[in-house]
Amino acid sequence: MTAGTRTKPVWTRKHLLAIAELSREEIVHVLDTAVGFQEVSTRSVKKVPALRGRVVVLMFFEESTRTRMSFELAAQRLSADTVDFVEKMSSTSKGETLLDTARNIEAMGVDIMVLRHPAAGAAQHLAEHVSCCVVNAGDGQHAHPTQALLDLFTIRERKGRVEGLNVAIVGDVAHSRVARSDLRGLQTLGAKVTLVGPPTLAPKSFETMGVRVTSDFERILPEMDVINMLRIQKERMTASGFPSVREYIRLFGMNSDRLKHCKPDVLIMHPGPVNRGIELAADVADGPHSSILRQVTNGLAVRMAVLFLCQQAAAVE
Repeated sequence: MTAGTRTKPVWTRKHLLAIAELSREEIVHVLDTAVGFQEVSTRSVKKVPALRGRVVVLMFFEESTRTRMSFELAAQRLSADTVDFVEKMSSTSKGETLLDTARNIEAMGVDIMVLRHPAAGAAQHLAEHVSCCVVNAGDGQHAHPTQALLDLFTIRERKGRVEGLNVAIVGDVAHSRVARSDLRGLQTLGAKVTLVGPPTLAPKSFETMGVRVTSDFERILPEMDVINMLRIQKERMTASGFPSVREYIRLFGMNSDRLKHCKPDVLIMHPGPVNRGIELAADVADGPHSSILRQVTNGLAVRMAVLFLCQQAAAVE
């Protein structure tokens, strides 16, 4: 590099909308940035001034506990002010559109909008019409980029790498934004992905995305370095095309007997909340192979990194 020239920054995005948009370098940059924020949570005073004076609004149009609290704590630990948007008490309950609501909120001096919405593409739509940063906290069955990033972070932390690992995603893949985002992120970092579930929930059409799809959970267990168990939504359990709960547990539930067929250092993951006794037996969920609570801890650092990087990019526009 010649004197006086500058290298192009790795992260230049003011919005985070989908993991599929990110390059390998961008994903690694977020993960590396999150490492730097990990120690903040261990301090006696759990704050840094990175977003002091900034305002983050949490716009959740779907129920959430983990993701909402994780983003709120992430913003607070960066010293940002947070505003909690409550749909039932807002003008959207009176017929106002999402975009009108967002524009009115932005007019109050908001810097970052964290949006969870049941409609796929809602975050993209917002980002095209507002000037502040938009972070997608889950839109329909489309994407959940920060969940994918924290999952990648946890795998890298426990395994030392993502590239070359065999990763199984098990359960209701067809309706899961977590599965879609994890799949894309894992592929971008060089992992080999296998989707597992009944044909109605893990259809063969996913093979066009470059993954293996199977309904034979037992057969693939010895190959896997990481097994990510998806949450089965209650409404799926009574839907047509879903096996009985007992049958699902028998074929796709992760228990201590199945664990015996896995690699000794297999990593068991779950985005939460867990339906104990269905996706995971209690002794597996609480056992040494489980990373469920570590995923929650790592989610805080990853979301701190995302908020920081998006706001930093917006500041230099």
